[in-house]
Amino acid sequence: MAGTIVSDTLQDGAGNSTAMDNAIYGSAKAWVNYNGTGTPAINGSYNVSSVTRSGTGIYIVNFTNAMSDAKYAVAITGGCYLSVLGGFLGEYTTSSTTPNQRSTTSVGMFFQSGTSGAGQDNCTASLVVYR
Repeated sequence: MAGTIVSDTLQDGAGNSTAMDNAIYGSAKAWVNYNGTGTPAINGSYNVSSVTRSGTGIYIVNFTNAMSDAKYAVAITGGCYLSVLGGFLGEYTTSSTTPNQRSTTSVGMFFQSGTSGAGQDNCTASLVVYR
C-alpha cells in the first residue's frame, strides 16, 4: 500500500522535534566506508551498491538509488597512507575539460601519494553524499 504523509515537523516520543526540511535535506543521501587495498570491500554503507577500483588510487562509488541530479555535495576521507604521507584525496577527474566523474548514479574518488604524486590505494576510505 502506497501513501503520502504530509507534515511540517517530525517529533519523537520525548517531544523533541525538527522541521521536515532538516530531515529531508540535512540527512546523508548515501555513505560508504570501505577497505581500498586490492578489491574494495565495503565495511558499511547506505544507498551504495558497490565500490569499483578502476586504477591505482581511483575508485567509483555506485549508488543503489540514483540522485535527483548531480548537484550534490561530497565529503571524502582516507586513512593509512594519506595521513602518513600527507597525500591528496578528492573527486576523480579524467581531464581538464571533465571536472569530475560525478553523475546521478555514481561518483569517482582519487587518492594521491604525498611523496610521489602518483595514485595511491588507501587501506580505508569513506564518502558521504548530501543533497
